[in-house]
Amino acid sequence: MTLSPSPVGRSRISGRSGRVAAIAAVAVAGLLAGTASASAGTTAAPASAGATAQALAAPDIPLANVKAHLTQFSSIAAANGGNRAHGRPGYKASIDYVKAKLDAAGYTTSLQTFTTSGATGYNLIADWPGGDPNKIVMAGAHLDSVSSGAGINDNGSGSAAVLESALAVSRAQLKPDKHLRFGWWGAEELGLVGSKAYVNSLPSTERAKFAGYLNFDMIGSPNPGYFVYDDDPTIEKTFKDYFAGLGVPTEIETEGDGRSDHASFKNVGIPVGGLFTGASRTKSAAQAQKWGGTAGQAFDRCYHSSCDNTANISDTALDRNSDAVAHALWTLSAGGTTPPPTGDVYENTTPLAIPDAGAAVTSPITVSGRTGNAPATLKVSVNIKHTWRGDVVIDLLAPDGTAYRLKNSSSGDSADNIVETYTVNASSKPANGTWRLRVQDVARQDTGSLTSWKLTF
Repeated sequence: MTLSPSPVGRSRISGRSGRVAAIAAVAVAGLLAGTASASAGTTAAPASAGATAQALAAPDIPLANVKAHLTQFSSIAAANGGNRAHGRPGYKASIDYVKAKLDAAGYTTSLQTFTTSGATGYNLIADWPGGDPNKIVMAGAHLDSVSSGAGINDNGSGSAAVLESALAVSRAQLKPDKHLRFGWWGAEELGLVGSKAYVNSLPSTERAKFAGYLNFDMIGSPNPGYFVYDDDPTIEKTFKDYFAGLGVPTEIETEGDGRSDHASFKNVGIPVGGLFTGASRTKSAAQAQKWGGTAGQAFDRCYHSSCDNTANISDTALDRNSDAVAHALWTLSAGGTTPPPTGDVYENTTPLAIPDAGAAVTSPITVSGRTGNAPATLKVSVNIKHTWRGDVVIDLLAPDGTAYRLKNSSSGDSADNIVETYTVNASSKPANGTWRLRVQDVARQDTGSLTSWKLTF
């Protein structure tokens, strides 16, 4: 996982940067939910639900196979200066190892090159034959380490789990309804450079074909938590259902939000999700009680350090998460007509300019015909195009004017665009009335606009 960027002034970086039991077939929700639009000042009708699809249970992913890949990554680092960092021979050797495995398994592979920090970087893309080419489910992980060590948890763990899941697809000769694609990214540790290069190389018509991107970064932390990305509701539910089947509680992932390769996809509107077991944050007493491990200690004490080696792995976490990768791939690549996430959706798609360092602007959605109050888990989904998201402050205004802060400004948040879903406890407010999204740009030099936003009750 990359560290959060620390820009100098306001300049940008060049280039813009063994399962406990088999899970039974599960009903899954659609990755592309239909919604009803609301023009400014008009009332939106809630979206309707469709039918349900079933997915075959995925195979168990052998932990021994995943760990064998980690042993190879460790050996590669040891033979190449102790690391697998961008621009170093250990990274290219890691790419060559993964590519050879996939080529032998019947994948169509390609290497994408890019240049950053004066060195050539590589992304590896692998496509499994078949499936609807207009509906792509992709799983990915960054393959580079930091220069200080072999990067076995960060991110050999995610890379190995994705690789072994891809090989399991081949062993099963899976015939998914959606097209399956896999990616291993370079230079993530330098600011998500590889995944940005890939996404930026895709025409808008190709981006529109993605049903979802699944990201796996640090999934074997030695003092693990079980964190699920809170982004696309369908992908999130798929992972939560899997862990619920194991009796393992999960929490929403916040430590790495925007700091791994899913951000490159999310920022162009592609639905994303993923798993994480924690980095440098400290495990709380409550988390230790429900997950085990040591309270008051980092999830990964060797994060970005030379001790991130093969001893720096929880076999239990790596096993569970590797099986979860396969479960999601089997489930989400299944076909059928599927319903949108539970809840009624109200949307305003009227674009609204956001003045640079100017007054706040508001966009309304009028809700009517409901009974009682808003839910305690009101979802507020925001799509803002902006050249420096750290300038932007966002509030949800209830019909009575009560403000719920969704996002603060941050001078260090240099990424482009805001494509986020926030959860608000608005249970004390009547559901009916005009809700407003208030957006303000509080610093100079960068511009943007609110493309759309929606409420899910």
